Amino acid sequence: MAKLKTGRHTSAIKAWRKSEKLASKNRGIKTRIHDTSKEFSTLVAKKDMENAQKMLPKTYSILDKAAKSGTIHWKAAARKKSRLSARIKSIAQNPSVK
Repeated sequence: MAKLKTGRHTSAIKAWRKSEKLASKNRGIKTRIHDTSKEFSTLVAKKDMENAQKMLPKTYSILDKAAKSGTIHWKAAARKKSRLSARIKSIAQNPSVK
């Protein structure tokens, strides 16, 4: 990392560097959300209720942490959690329907 030359756009360079770090962090969090949701979906599709219910709190935790840090909106996290629980509930009530 070369030393910044002072000038008019020094703050812009610093802001850009900060935004890159934050975007990278957010990307990682969103990837974790996507991966765990997908894994949960495969468990529900296989009707593996025991493992799906064990995974639900982990998925909730990831969503809550993402909402707390501001990566996703808290209402988006609540919506995703609601949809996950609705899926597991529908499978539990109707084992024959996917």
